[in-house]
Amino acid sequence: MSSNRGVVYTGPGKVEVRDIPDAKLEAPDGRRIEHGVILKVISTNICGSDQHMVRGRTTAEPGLVLGHEITGEVIEKGCDVEMLQLGDIVSVPFNVACGRCRCCREGDTGVCLTVNPARAGGAYGYVDMGGWIGGQARYVTVPYADFNLLKFPDRDRAMSKIRDLTMLSDILPTGFHGAVKAGVGVGSVVYVAGAGPVGLAAAASARILGAAVVMVGDFNKERLAHAAKVGFEPVDLSASDRLGDMIAQITGTPEVDAAIDAVGFEARGHSGGEQPAIVLNQMMEITRAAGSIGIPGLYVTEDPGAVDAAAKQGSLSMRFGLGWAKAQSFHTGQTPVLQYNRQLMQAILHDRLPIADIVNATIIPLDQAVEGYESFDQGVARKFVLDPHGGLAA
Repeated sequence: MSSNRGVVYTGPGKVEVRDIPDAKLEAPDGRRIEHGVILKVISTNICGSDQHMVRGRTTAEPGLVLGHEITGEVIEKGCDVEMLQLGDIVSVPFNVACGRCRCCREGDTGVCLTVNPARAGGAYGYVDMGGWIGGQARYVTVPYADFNLLKFPDRDRAMSKIRDLTMLSDILPTGFHGAVKAGVGVGSVVYVAGAGPVGLAAAASARILGAAVVMVGDFNKERLAHAAKVGFEPVDLSASDRLGDMIAQITGTPEVDAAIDAVGFEARGHSGGEQPAIVLNQMMEITRAAGSIGIPGLYVTEDPGAVDAAAKQGSLSMRFGLGWAKAQSFHTGQTPVLQYNRQLMQAILHDRLPIADIVNATIIPLDQAVEGYESFDQGVARKFVLDPHGGLAA
């Protein structure tokens, strides 16, 4: 194995690409893990969740190797790994999960009970998620490999679809989870808050689930233009603070069957100021009685940069009584990727879901990650895919 390099968070607003320790078959506490593998990273994506840390909106400490959206080749494995072989190309769910605890056995891999001593749920390269080293690097360690990894059935076919398949680690299953939990089905009228990559993945998921109308709201004109280009109804939130009226202009009614929050806690209102609960409150207003709201957007327990003391502890000013009065259903939390990634892989391989074009996947070298983070933070209508070894076609 040649030397490892990765994307490292160095403080609020800053990342660097630099040498990092070689990947080893070790857990964060130094124990050897024979159930793990080492991957040569083929592709690894910059995620909006990473940006929350880089902006200083979490308690992440400098020195954290970033990256939880990983696709790679198995180059080393422990003696307990039985279902994978060297050379296999695999997708890595961003959830680190043991496959053995109660939550994992019930399919709730986003809240595995054993991989993080601080709380339920683990992830690669993320604050408070168990100390697992991130995968925006040349090489990465994956524990419980037989349980966690999704093997692609054909190497050549996988590489021909790698721009799409790289989305299976997080944003596509996350968007799909949001749509499923919002109750999207045949004929649904759907509103998605946020025209970033997860919002577009949620919109694409709603469409493949049979939605009749899929609207995507945002302030960002470039992202809205791209959403319209790939077939969704754009809603320009800068035009009015009356979201229901803008929806009625498209569908004839101010309500929707299903709503998906793909924005999260750094939401902004029509006035331009940050209002962390604004999207949640809007979802309750526009979703019909007995409708459902899927919330794949990230909300945190600690936000040092929040607008008020309550929000710094994750306490938001929600009109929860409105949702209660309308008998609405809400679903939050990390996506249990393993519930969806195999089915979504099949949809990609059989040309049913061109997710790379929908999110405008753009491949850049690992050493250009800093520029990628800067562009993404400025709201460019792209999903940046890092190419650590220079093996991907642009």
